[in-house]
Amino acid sequence: MLPVIGSGIPGFDKLVSNEKTGIGGIPENTSTLIYGPPKTGKSIFCYQFMYHGLSNEEPCLYIMTDYGIKQFQQKIADYGWDLGSSIENQMFYIIDALSSVSGTEVVETATCVSSSVHNPTDIMVKLGVGTRFMSGMSPRFRSVIDSLTTLLAFNEDMLVVRVLTAFIMRIKEAGGTAVITYTEGSADTKIETMLKASVDNIIRLDGEQLVVEAMVGCGKRNAPYIITDKGIIIKE
Repeated sequence: MLPVIGSGIPGFDKLVSNEKTGIGGIPENTSTLIYGPPKTGKSIFCYQFMYHGLSNEEPCLYIMTDYGIKQFQQKIADYGWDLGSSIENQMFYIIDALSSVSGTEVVETATCVSSSVHNPTDIMVKLGVGTRFMSGMSPRFRSVIDSLTTLLAFNEDMLVVRVLTAFIMRIKEAGGTAVITYTEGSADTKIETMLKASVDNIIRLDGEQLVVEAMVGCGKRNAPYIITDKGIIIKE
């Protein structure tokens, strides 16, 4: 049976569950692209995926390109979640690629490093260090890029495709499970197709329907969802 990990999204694991075993979740050691129009819950999906793992002592490596660490912490706090113990225990590894661009100083630590959306090569170098750290912490960890959209805004499209490919390879080699977000229409159709071809699983959010377009070990599924002050909830 294909190993899966809990998504942290109420109702999602049931939606993608195996018809025989009733067990569902995101296939372990795979990559998942969450895409769709703006403001449809893509980042929130990542927050829940990240926090669910940390709550179950699964480390997470998070590459931030849409928000800096301070904005990110505020957004997490808005959901009533506390990352303090995970940061203190070095279970949460952060690559902040936006604060340096916005002029906000980042206080670097062993598990919080600064990079730049202008410099994907440096992000990959920091990723290499981060994946070694994560795999040393646990044979099972989670990783997020939120989002490819910002990288596409500052870099050549094909460079971002190569960065995504390298990211997925490094995460999977280290035993991790990755989630990546992308805003639909941010690149031309050819690049968008290449992004989708780079991942194992594809989920589209449109603000009303969550559609599983592709997932290892699972056929196409869809269900309505809502965004609440507790995150995304799949409606039955």
